[in-house]
Amino acid sequence: MLLMAFLATAINYVDRANLAVAIPYMQGEYGLTPAASGALLGAFFWTYAAFQLPSGWFVDKVGARLAYAAAVSWWSLFTALMAASNGFASLFGVRLMLGVGEAPAYPCNAKVVSEWFPRSERGLASGIFDSGARVGTALSLPIVTAIIAAFGWRASFVVTGALGLVWTALWLQIYRRPREHAGVSATELAHIEAGQAAVPQQDPAIAPPKIAWRDLFRYRTVWGMMLGFFCLNFVVYFFITWFPTYLVKERGFTLLKLGIYGTLPALFAIVTGWAGGLVSDALVRRGKSLTVARKIPIVSGMVLSSSIALAVLVPSAGWALALLALSYGSLTFAGACVWSLPGDVAPTSRHVGSISGIQNFASNLAGICISTFVGVMLGRTGGFLVPLLVAGAFSLLGALSYLFVVGEIAPLPPLSDSSDPSVSAKIVA
Repeated sequence: MLLMAFLATAINYVDRANLAVAIPYMQGEYGLTPAASGALLGAFFWTYAAFQLPSGWFVDKVGARLAYAAAVSWWSLFTALMAASNGFASLFGVRLMLGVGEAPAYPCNAKVVSEWFPRSERGLASGIFDSGARVGTALSLPIVTAIIAAFGWRASFVVTGALGLVWTALWLQIYRRPREHAGVSATELAHIEAGQAAVPQQDPAIAPPKIAWRDLFRYRTVWGMMLGFFCLNFVVYFFITWFPTYLVKERGFTLLKLGIYGTLPALFAIVTGWAGGLVSDALVRRGKSLTVARKIPIVSGMVLSSSIALAVLVPSAGWALALLALSYGSLTFAGACVWSLPGDVAPTSRHVGSISGIQNFASNLAGICISTFVGVMLGRTGGFLVPLLVAGAFSLLGALSYLFVVGEIAPLPPLSDSSDPSVSAKIVA
């Protein structure tokens, strides 16, 4: 189950990063300015962010199996349709539709982990599926550049779009929840369910607590997760959008160098993402509170990721690449635990997807901001100095949010009366 989530995430990021690799070669054909390129890169995030909210609810409603199959089929279709574009308007429209399709992916991943793993194993499990993003980002450079060099940029979208359809067929054959899967032994099922105390499982004979979707916004922890993840993804999405252009335009990388050296930060980030999950799970097994076990990797990773601001201050392309790798790796060190949080704090198992969608909604507003902001600043200043300094500042703000705004990492207390303002005030406090 985890392998399938990992592969879907990798395909997800190949499809969304494809444009970032191809756009330097599309600019001449369509006469795209830096601001127009930024708008295209940012278009995906408008719908991807907006549809996080209904997607989280949808995943909780129909389950990960059907939701994931529908999502991957949708985004694969619109990835392939990029090849049929004939200008800025059609490219912009297809990118909007791609964002709609990819929105349920991470809520599905969080749902899979909450269903299949006890809390003492969720850090590593989350780190593994989240590392699919780095694998997809890393693979997009050599794969897409090779396809573009051989067949042109349009072929790159057709080939990468086809990958998702193959995955969907396998997913529908494989995925079931633990109690419905014939390959799960009684011992394994007991191990999974005994360690899921962080997400209370409902007895069918007992009515679950009535917590409306909108009531989730009354928790301070949820707002802290939204702010912190916004800051984290503000930096992450630089690597998804403008990083190839930075290496080509600012550091003089050729297509060959981009395909080889441009993968290094993403490869390093794969290792650190797994390490963040291992550290957190080890702390849980040693008896540390879930709050300590999750916040140590998150806060330390966010602080170290501010090294992105130093990349523009060093003259050597090698040192700049090393600092960018450190920043990216630190973000994924934190990210494993960030994606454990929805399962850790959900008041019931029926709210894991919803909280995942809420935090991912906020985080992907950052994708809109960073992609558009960099494009505008390039048009005005001609360089990356201001964008990377701002990204470093957001890293530190994110660390503060997870440290002080996010409270105890434990199931959020049910609202006894969601219509009573005094109860809401107590929950937020």
